[in-house]
Amino acid sequence: MRINQSSPAAPKTFEGGPAVPSSPSRELRRAVCACLLWEDQFYESGQSIADRIAGLVKLCPAAEVAQLAIEARTSMHLRHAPLLLIRELARSSKGNLVGRTLSAVIQRADELSEFLAIYWKDKKQPLAKQVKLGLAHAFPKFSAYNLAKYRGDDKAIKLKDVLFLCHAKPKDEAQAAIWKKLIDGSLESPDTWEVSLSAGADKKSTFERLIREQKLGYLAVLRNLRNMEQAGVDESLIRSAISAGAYGSKALPFRFIAAARAVPRYEEQLDAAMRVAVAELPKLSGKTFILVDVSGSMDEKLSAKSDLTRMDAACGLAVMARALCEDCRVFAFSTAVAEIPPRHGMALIEAIQHSMHHAGTNLGHAVSTLGLMGKYDRLIVVTDEQSAQAVGPPGGSAKGYMINVASFKNGVGYGPWVRLDGFSEQILTFIKESEIDEER
Repeated sequence: MRINQSSPAAPKTFEGGPAVPSSPSRELRRAVCACLLWEDQFYESGQSIADRIAGLVKLCPAAEVAQLAIEARTSMHLRHAPLLLIRELARSSKGNLVGRTLSAVIQRADELSEFLAIYWKDKKQPLAKQVKLGLAHAFPKFSAYNLAKYRGDDKAIKLKDVLFLCHAKPKDEAQAAIWKKLIDGSLESPDTWEVSLSAGADKKSTFERLIREQKLGYLAVLRNLRNMEQAGVDESLIRSAISAGAYGSKALPFRFIAAARAVPRYEEQLDAAMRVAVAELPKLSGKTFILVDVSGSMDEKLSAKSDLTRMDAACGLAVMARALCEDCRVFAFSTAVAEIPPRHGMALIEAIQHSMHHAGTNLGHAVSTLGLMGKYDRLIVVTDEQSAQAVGPPGGSAKGYMINVASFKNGVGYGPWVRLDGFSEQILTFIKESEIDEER
């Protein structure tokens, strides 16, 4: 028997820099919080990331996995990765944890059938008791409108199939009547732009009517700008919809980026609306440096069907961070470091993305360079963490926040850095709240 064997190699990033060894729970959070499930990323395939998530679930306490699934859905606004966590948890977890978590995570009616698609991805098999209970508890959440919108008549797994399998109980006679209509196919179609257009209604009049009647949600407005422009929808009506719905919409900056990219003529209104949407964030006092990764790997699309990249998500966070900070300077880095002019909104995004050639990830060099640029109270780095060299601490006694916007296996947020994953507005809310707690 050989005792004196070679030591395992130290973990490295895909760029070759030394990476931080992580616990399984930390690795799982890193893999999940910026993950659009089964979508390829720059260094890893979507399937390999999903396989890694499944393997890590087995190594983590069940309660931590359940909490992460809820957080990923409610705070990170992810839809499929949380369902995968619960599917993997259902393979071994005992007690009622799976049922309670599944019911909490499902927030849209189509997620009932999406979960079953994930459950049966490898092979069709009977549903675990806790899975049935979770689906049964979630089903009564949804109104007739929700069920009609997402009933999935053209899908392999329909909502009525889920209902038959989980044996959910209606809350009252009115809901029982709605479910009966869902089963027999007589549930009235909702008044949405999708339904109207699929029925052959005129696009122009449909969009204009829905906007006037306030039946077109704000995200639907942003996503349909190109459709509305091509249909000849009244321009003043579109501009007013962009402006009117921004406050309280909680739309993330990258939604506005995508809309402006699709229809540049509305960029001015979208820019103003984006600033309104982020203005509700609580302010951070002191001096802040924001450092945004513009290396080549950040040019990777968020998903195969998306026009948005990891860099767009990072720039969106920079826009929010700039609005959040009372006094800040913004920098971009790749193989070099460049300070960005004091701009806001779309102008800030454009300046970051065109600041330099998108090449390597010299994050260690960038952090040390900022240490020579003056004193600051906090450094917020937005990156995929694939540094080519070791990364030192933030300058002086400053707080350091390493925000990771990818799902790669290894990263560099070691030492005195606070490590955060994802590109939700909750990331910046966490920074504010954690610093308030420290001051108490």
